[in-house]
Amino acid sequence: MGFIELFLLAVGLSMDAFAVSVCAGLTMKRVTVPKALIVGLYFGVFQVAMPLIGYFAARLFADKIVAVDHWVAFALLCFLGGKMIRESLQKEDGHSCESCDYKNCPERPGAEASLKPSKMLPLAVATSIDALAAGITFAVLPDTNIIPAVSFIGVTTLTLSMAGVKIGQLFGVKFKAKAEFAGGVILILMGLKVLLEHLFF
Repeated sequence: MGFIELFLLAVGLSMDAFAVSVCAGLTMKRVTVPKALIVGLYFGVFQVAMPLIGYFAARLFADKIVAVDHWVAFALLCFLGGKMIRESLQKEDGHSCESCDYKNCPERPGAEASLKPSKMLPLAVATSIDALAAGITFAVLPDTNIIPAVSFIGVTTLTLSMAGVKIGQLFGVKFKAKAEFAGGVILILMGLKVLLEHLFF
């Protein structure tokens, strides 16, 4: 996987975390670098760990899926992208944050963003489930150096999450759904590229 493909994948996978970060920033009275860094670290660390789990799990069964690896990558990326697009279009009583528990969502009117582990860990896990499937994709794609790849995804997620906190404070939630939609489109296009390259080149 080349740098451009990895960059696009990292951006696509980080959109869920970005969206939740926007929600958090929306209710912070004052955004500071330490607060934004805490949010970024929660999401960034899990975006490193989950692909590693998916990658090593898939490697155990690599000999069984090598004949259909391109279809596996295509299906997973399209599934992830379609899921993100669907979630970006869904609304529930004006609530568009599908990556967290609505009762505890910082987007809910009157809610306060909490950076406690009891609040942030479930969000970090929920927003990194897609990265678990992406790790499986890494296992079936040729020439993937997993450690640099997941490190890049983690740093990208950390950076975008920190930016999302500030954007949420400045501009509100209107960017959230658009970001998820764009991330979904990126993942689907990458899936198509993997499939077409295998079938025709």
